[in-house]
Amino acid sequence: MTLADAHRDPDDRPTQTQAEEADWGPLSGLPGNPMMWILILGELAVFGALLLGFSVARVLHPTTFADSQNHLHRVLGGLNTLVLVTSGFLVAAAIWRRREGRDARLLLIAGMVLGAVFLAVKGVEYGQLFTDGIGIETNAFFQLYFLITGFHAAHIVLGLTIFAIVYFADSIENLETGAAFWHMLDMVWVLIYPIIYLVR
Repeated sequence: MTLADAHRDPDDRPTQTQAEEADWGPLSGLPGNPMMWILILGELAVFGALLLGFSVARVLHPTTFADSQNHLHRVLGGLNTLVLVTSGFLVAAAIWRRREGRDARLLLIAGMVLGAVFLAVKGVEYGQLFTDGIGIETNAFFQLYFLITGFHAAHIVLGLTIFAIVYFADSIENLETGAAFWHMLDMVWVLIYPIIYLVR
C-alpha cells in the first residue's frame, strides 16, 4: 500500500460491485444487466440470419414468394406493428415513472396486455392460414414465414415471462433489463413486417 492509498478516503476506493461492472467494458454503460445485452446481440444475429435467408430465397423463387405473400393479412400484420410499438412505449414510460420514484407496475401491466394482444392477433392470422389449407409444409415461403414469425412469437412469450418476474421486483435495473429485451423484439418486428409482408 502506498502512502497515497493510506490517506485516501475509504469511500473513494472502488467497491467489489463497481469492479464487477467495469469488467463488462462497453456493455457497462448500457441500461440494465449486461448479460441481457449479450443475449440480445446473439438473438439479433439469429434474426438477421433468418431474414437474410428469407431475402435470398425470395430472389431464387420470386413467383412462389409473390403468390404466397398474397395470402398474408397485411392489415393484421400492420395492426400488430402498432400494438407492439405502443407496448414498447408503455414499457419505456414505466421506466421513466419508476425513476421518479413512483409505482410503474400499472404501465408495465398495460405493456404486457398489449404483448398478449400481439400474440392473439398472430394466432388469428395463423388460424386463417390453416383454414385456407396453408401450413409450414406448403412451400419455401411459408416454411420461412412460420419459422421466423413463430420464433419471434416465442420470444414475445419469453418477454412477457420476464416482465411477470419484474412486476414483483420492479427495481430500475430490472425494468431496464426487461425493457431492453422487449425493445429488441419491437425492432425485429419492425424489420419482419415489411420484409415478409410488404416487399416484393
